[in-house]
Amino acid sequence: MRYAAIDVGSNAVRLLIAEIIENNGSISFKKNTLIRVPVRLGDDAFLAKNLSERKTDDLVKSMVAFRNLMDVYRVTDYMACGTSAMREAQNGAEVVQKIKDAANIDLQIVHGEAEAKIIYASHAEINIDKTKNYLYIDVGGGSTELSLFSNGELVASQSFNLGTIRILDNQDRDETWNEMKDFIREHTRTYKNIYGIGTGGNINKLYRLSQEKDGVPMSYVKLRALYNYLNSFSLKDRINVLGLNHDRADVIIPACEIYLTVLKCANIKTIYVPTVGMVDGIIQTLIEKNNSTVS
Repeated sequence: MRYAAIDVGSNAVRLLIAEIIENNGSISFKKNTLIRVPVRLGDDAFLAKNLSERKTDDLVKSMVAFRNLMDVYRVTDYMACGTSAMREAQNGAEVVQKIKDAANIDLQIVHGEAEAKIIYASHAEINIDKTKNYLYIDVGGGSTELSLFSNGELVASQSFNLGTIRILDNQDRDETWNEMKDFIREHTRTYKNIYGIGTGGNINKLYRLSQEKDGVPMSYVKLRALYNYLNSFSLKDRINVLGLNHDRADVIIPACEIYLTVLKCANIKTIYVPTVGMVDGIIQTLIEKNNSTVS
């Protein structure tokens, strides 16, 4: 069996096709194909509150390509989720219909809390001591999802309209930053030691740049040093000298700023970076849905 996950984000759209593996009653998955297209819907959604004809066309073409790949791979089930940019685009429902007509893909626009739930369904903490306290931090183009766990139980979860594209477009608001800080202080003050778990493309890239060994958490100090280092380069040099992709070189700076703010506010000294994100959570959600249907 193969499942597919589609994440229509504010910076990029992604398709993950995964092989579903059954072994002695437990079900897991192995990534087969992962494709990322930097459509950057957030530029339209956060500034104009509408997706332009050009962005819509790019998105529809991407979805048609995804549908063709899903058919070739004989995918048995899929789930497609639109996040922050799709939530804010006033013509979001119209775009969803165009995708349905052209690609026969049902795109669901999910609210922030549902997005957070899907992200932590990715089982990012699978190899981590469940008796400890963790703050999941997922930074996207349009929103940041925070989920606090203690002893394996979800304590609090919230989505904030604060993301990399929003910051680049000067669409982030002081009230949102303060709201996020208030949430962190309110929910973390009763816990002594909290560890961070970072998910999303930017923290994965930062982790690779830090050259930490797999599974070893990255320190707040190292992340701050990395931020200062990257910030010392111009955008052009981050692309030409450091070799970052065009659509990563600009967003990585505001992503760093969000992660550093969250870690400092929660007094977190180290952050684990499992290489998972929204698409992994979608596959896991499909496994749980289909498994409960069978049983």
